[in-house]
Amino acid sequence: MNSPRRPETTRSGAQANTLLIVLILLIVALIVVLLTCHHQQQDDTISNTGNSNTTNTNKNTPTDHHPIDTAALARLELPQARAGDEIIQHRGYTLCYREAAEQAAWVAYVATAAHALGDHTERTNRFRTDPLVTTGSATNADYEGSGYDRGHLAPAEDMGWSKKTMSESFYYSNMSPQVPAFNRGVWKRLEELLRYWATEYDSIYIVTGPVLTDGLPAIGPDRVSVPAYFYKVVLVYNSGGVKTIGFLLPNEASDATLRRFIVPVDTVEARTGLDFFPRLPDDVEAKVEGRADAGEWKWTRQE
Repeated sequence: MNSPRRPETTRSGAQANTLLIVLILLIVALIVVLLTCHHQQQDDTISNTGNSNTTNTNKNTPTDHHPIDTAALARLELPQARAGDEIIQHRGYTLCYREAAEQAAWVAYVATAAHALGDHTERTNRFRTDPLVTTGSATNADYEGSGYDRGHLAPAEDMGWSKKTMSESFYYSNMSPQVPAFNRGVWKRLEELLRYWATEYDSIYIVTGPVLTDGLPAIGPDRVSVPAYFYKVVLVYNSGGVKTIGFLLPNEASDATLRRFIVPVDTVEARTGLDFFPRLPDDVEAKVEGRADAGEWKWTRQE
């Protein structure tokens, strides 16, 4: 006996189910391919626009979309040196030593939230000459009995993230004669504010130093100049954009709020003859260094 013939409708239904399964598999495969390409594009964008892989850079990218050499981003904080100055690179900071004044014209470093909030090594208080200054730095004899504090330019507290950086912060190349009430008062308050900003903005570029002019009084056998003013300039360069601010303070006691000493970075450049943040694109530099708006910055309650 012949077997009964399978109904044609059953065969057609099976074929339709097979086609549907194949179609679903093709759609799933297409979605996987599209998602993979999308993530690869994101990775490429991060790779091409992110900062170089150094400890001194912020991994965020500016929203301004101004072109910048990311490989040089870690050196944004370094001003240009003038003839006769000596650039010294220590682990935690870079300085520009001016022999005629027996001190640094500027000290530059990056303050980060990780350094500010991490474990800190014990303060050493071991002041000593800087072995990397070829002409020789100031010594204990220059400050002894002078009535001036050995004022840190890069604060020891900012360099406490390793034993080496803490130790190097006590080189005399990182010191400048400061009135004691200034060093332990308004200058210290400014240092604390900048550490707070490092935690708020993840990382900030700081350049600090004395205003060195002709005819300054001097102390010690090496004739260390006693500045009448000190400055700090700050750059934030991250996903929130680019902004700068400057502070110019007389070397004297003051109970004034730190906002009183705010100036544009251009003003500090005019007083010192230095060009800060020279690797910024020219249009960005002209825009951000010509203004100083306290309202753009986060402040601690007391300031």
